Amino acid sequence: MSLQDNDFAPKPAGKWWLVGKKPDYRFTLANERTFLAWIRTALALMAGAVGVDQFSPQLSSPLLRHSLALSLVVAGSVLGGLAWRRWRHNEYAMRLDQQLSYSRFICALSLFLIIIALLLGVMLWG
Repeated sequence: MSLQDNDFAPKPAGKWWLVGKKPDYRFTLANERTFLAWIRTALALMAGAVGVDQFSPQLSSPLLRHSLALSLVVAGSVLGGLAWRRWRHNEYAMRLDQQLSYSRFICALSLFLIIIALLLGVMLWG
């Protein structure tokens, strides 16, 4: 048995990274870059929460400021988890030569950022 025959041998159940065949490294690296971009966005949301909470105490009521900061932290945490889930799903699909699905949380993130922008506007001019 050659090494190539071993590629199609039964794989242990539960280990998704052993399923199918290894994708082209360029696609794997592109998937990783996308994952890292989502992680940077999540970190930016969390950094924004720190900025709102620590550097703008005079702008608005403490309740609005803390609510906005908390929502940014929660959104950053959720986005980090969704980024990992999407990376894993895409990696799995590439290993099985399946189509990659479209992301639904891009629209949700855009809507969330519009709401955050409106709340920041209320803080600045309210």
